[in-house]
Amino acid sequence: MPFAVIRGVQYHYELAGSGPPLVLLHGFTGSAANWQVHAEALASQYRVLTVDLLGHGQTDAPEDPPRYAMSAAAADLAELIDHVAEPPAHLLGYSMGARLALYLAVQFPQKCRSLIMESGSPGLTDEAARRERIQQDDALADRIEQEGIERFVDYWENIPLFTTQKRLGATVRVDLRAQRLRNRPLGLANSLRGMGTGAQPSLWPILPQLHKPILLLAGALDTKFVGIARQMDNLLPDARLVVVPDAGHTVHLEAPAAFQTHVLDFLSRH
Repeated sequence: MPFAVIRGVQYHYELAGSGPPLVLLHGFTGSAANWQVHAEALASQYRVLTVDLLGHGQTDAPEDPPRYAMSAAAADLAELIDHVAEPPAHLLGYSMGARLALYLAVQFPQKCRSLIMESGSPGLTDEAARRERIQQDDALADRIEQEGIERFVDYWENIPLFTTQKRLGATVRVDLRAQRLRNRPLGLANSLRGMGTGAQPSLWPILPQLHKPILLLAGALDTKFVGIARQMDNLLPDARLVVVPDAGHTVHLEAPAAFQTHVLDFLSRH
């Protein structure tokens, strides 16, 4: 279980394989463990770095919410990549991890060889919508701290975004729940406060200037994020959009074979 102290925070990460570096970033409530099956497959061709993001898994959970800001989290990752891999790296992020991967590609372009965004977004452009989302995330953060992890996970598993996860096999769902329950209230709460969709700066205006090869992945049943991906595809200079049939928000769990096929095909081109 490797650890590295990055800018005063102890990060847990895993490395596997050899070849060009590939960084996998999980979503909110996740951890490096979410990528285990895919990391093992990808490690046959790439040096795969999986990491527990701030406040998640075995990485530290600082008490100060601003420490979780996208700019700070991206700076951490840039230093971690320098520490354990040879940049530039391919970046692959899911949901919150996709937002962070995009921010890293924008803020530290020299660290990024290519970018894969699974069910991700560049943030919110409308100020009223951002304020509303910040209020919602702050309220949810308070709820996590007040009610604890188990009651929060009960709620989180049943939000509309994850309806299609109920079709997953029993073993996969049990493992996913167990992983979520290993998180800490403080870490999840501060992650929402510091790097939630409302809290992060909007990157929409920057997309036309982002000259990196980018793969946008979305599940066909996740209509909201299919729409976001189509808007991004129209703005990015070098993007490819893939909508995966019969999958929702979590494509890598709901359609793992298709996910690996599209990822490996894209990486082989870049």
